[in-house]
Amino acid sequence: MSAILLDGSIVHYEVLGRGRPVIFLHGWLGSWRLWISPMQVISIQFRSYALDLWGFGDSAHQKEGYSIEHHAQMLRQFMDQLGIGKIALIGHSLGGLVAFRFAARWPESVDRLMAISTPLEATAISPRWLNASLPDLVNWLTTRSPEIREALLDALRADPQALTASLQTTSFPRLFNEMLQRRIPCLLVYGEEDPAIFAPSLEQVVSLPSYVHQIVLEEAAHFPMLEQPARFQRLLLDFLALPSGDSPRELQLKEEWHRRVR
Repeated sequence: MSAILLDGSIVHYEVLGRGRPVIFLHGWLGSWRLWISPMQVISIQFRSYALDLWGFGDSAHQKEGYSIEHHAQMLRQFMDQLGIGKIALIGHSLGGLVAFRFAARWPESVDRLMAISTPLEATAISPRWLNASLPDLVNWLTTRSPEIREALLDALRADPQALTASLQTTSFPRLFNEMLQRRIPCLLVYGEEDPAIFAPSLEQVVSLPSYVHQIVLEEAAHFPMLEQPARFQRLLLDFLALPSGDSPRELQLKEEWHRRVR
């Protein structure tokens, strides 16, 4: 377990591997534990960091820091304190929104971005998500798989205000559109069976710029990295292996992803 102090409060993180830096950001449910397997898989080629955002896992419950903006500033301070340069940024749901904001503010620090199960507009979030308690959300979005349950052990430790504050202070289209203006290669990943976050419509996908691509993983729901680990890890490796500046649409040329493009 590693930790640093930011603004006088504890931020917990884990680090693994050597090579180009990759930072993983968890979502509204969970903590850094969501990324254990992906971090292990890429550790030979990349140095991975996974941190707990304010109010989650073992990081401090800093109530004034629960907005998307404050989480992005937290990431900026984290990178500065650890001396981390240009990164690949991987975010799940809330983490994807934080990644959008960070990339918009500090585009020179982001080489590429993957957003998983991330809403691009308010209507992409199921109403049930907005009205359920933390235990209800965990029961709704997880299966009986011991691996998934273990990965979400920290979910119930989160400050409920960390969920509500980040939802209330967010303009989803603005976050995504401001990131788009920076022309950073971006891959959007969704689970075909996700009941909580809905993938963009065909019309939205067609209108995406050339440096943005979407892939929907069959038989996956809200946590593709846990529900389809082998497939997700292969996709992650392929994405990270793309030459800097290349569009993730190059992934579409690979036969293994061709049938999964939506």
